[in-house]
Amino acid sequence: MSYEATGKLVAKFDIVQRTETFKTREFVIEKTEDINGRAVTNYLKFQCVQDKTSLPDRFAMGEEVKVMFNIKGTKWVKDGRENFITNLDAWRMESVKMAQQGAENTQYSDMPPQDVVDDLPF
Repeated sequence: MSYEATGKLVAKFDIVQRTETFKTREFVIEKTEDINGRAVTNYLKFQCVQDKTSLPDRFAMGEEVKVMFNIKGTKWVKDGRENFITNLDAWRMESVKMAQQGAENTQYSDMPPQDVVDDLPF
């Protein structure tokens, strides 16, 4: 299942080479919501893996972005104790500004323009 979140890009971290064949990178967005008249700010940290580690490069700090991600969880046992970790794995990012401009420039209508003369015989 895929999720999405929108917020301001506030941190981009360096790529970390975990093994010879596996690399990760993290970034953070700031998401402020109005809950019962009170502004609540949360910071969401995402992880990119492998070929997705370059995703944050296209965006400036402070830019409003939409992040599409999956939630992944891992369990491991160390010293007889169970440990768990949850990651928000980002797989796509979009600029909110660009998406809004695209939506404003796109018009959907079933009706032809009013100045078109319909000269069809039927």
